[in-house]
Amino acid sequence: MDQNLFFILLLTALCSVSECVQRQYHFINERKNWTEAQRYCRENYTDLATVDNINDMNELKKSVNVGSLLYVYIGLHKTSRYKWQWSSGEPALYLNWATGQPEGTDDCAMMTNGQWHDIPCSNTQPFICNNTNAGLVLVNQMMKWRDAQSYCRQNHIDLVSVRNQNENQQVEQLINDRHLSGSYIWIGLFRDSWQWSDQSDSSFRYWNPIEPNNMGGAENCTVIEPNAQGQWNDIPWNYKYPFVCHEDFDSELILIKENLTWSEALSYCRQNHVDLVSVHSEEIQRGVMNVVKRASTAAVWLGLHNYCIMNMWLWVSGEIVCYHNWAPGNGTTRENCSLENRKGAVQSGGDQRWISLPESHKLNFICSRY
Repeated sequence: MDQNLFFILLLTALCSVSECVQRQYHFINERKNWTEAQRYCRENYTDLATVDNINDMNELKKSVNVGSLLYVYIGLHKTSRYKWQWSSGEPALYLNWATGQPEGTDDCAMMTNGQWHDIPCSNTQPFICNNTNAGLVLVNQMMKWRDAQSYCRQNHIDLVSVRNQNENQQVEQLINDRHLSGSYIWIGLFRDSWQWSDQSDSSFRYWNPIEPNNMGGAENCTVIEPNAQGQWNDIPWNYKYPFVCHEDFDSELILIKENLTWSEALSYCRQNHVDLVSVHSEEIQRGVMNVVKRASTAAVWLGLHNYCIMNMWLWVSGEIVCYHNWAPGNGTTRENCSLENRKGAVQSGGDQRWISLPESHKLNFICSRY
């Protein structure tokens, strides 16, 4: 096998099996009530722990020194505000309720004849998942909404989001094609009053099967149970337990408003921080998008460079580019390395995509402390 081809295949394999940590978790083995724990995390890290998905949950569990711990606080707490949102975490901007719906008494949504109804989450219905390769997948098994959500997340991506009229028609067509017209079919729309301390839109929940039960009518905060696979329980805020903080990547990113070439920026970051930022995931990209808004140049250097011999892009940290956010026409074809070395930058305005620029351009840049 050609040596270059072998190298590309090896890097591709590494890219496919590696997992990028989205945020860093810190277990604090001090007993505090929920409000005290929140204050501590905000003063020393980013906030009480937010969990976006099962990978985050697994990382959080690794951080907890179980011992004989009964409960450990995380950042989910109950508010007085109910809102409809998608299982994916997206806000529900497009709504297609049937006449008289929602009735306001139930917390999960299904579709029938192209329109939506709110019904009890404990009902059992077929459901539709999103899948990266197959698109929409209708699962003709009777499950409760939370069980359907878990099934989709384990076997596909998530319960389907219906964000506009076109997507609504696609879901309705799939139901008709499977001869289930008139049936009640779960979609990914739900509401609850639980909110993360950092105000994020994450809809991930990992409750024990009988939770949350609001025993005594005052269980407004969330703990994980380390000896129950880390599943969650609701509990009053004033009990004192250890807790987990998280540290977002944007707290580890520093925008430098000096105009330097890419090589100068690389040297600066390595001398004063850790490195030019490498963007391995959508979570890190969101951190980059937060800090780049303050830039004084139209683009900002990232730790992204073109490895000309292999016709591929790499991060200065050594990883191949697994997560992509290129603007159209950038990063997909061989650059003319004989004339100028190309490096990667992120646009500071617009949709903040990555672009390829000559390394001699002088731009602001982002250093990482992580």
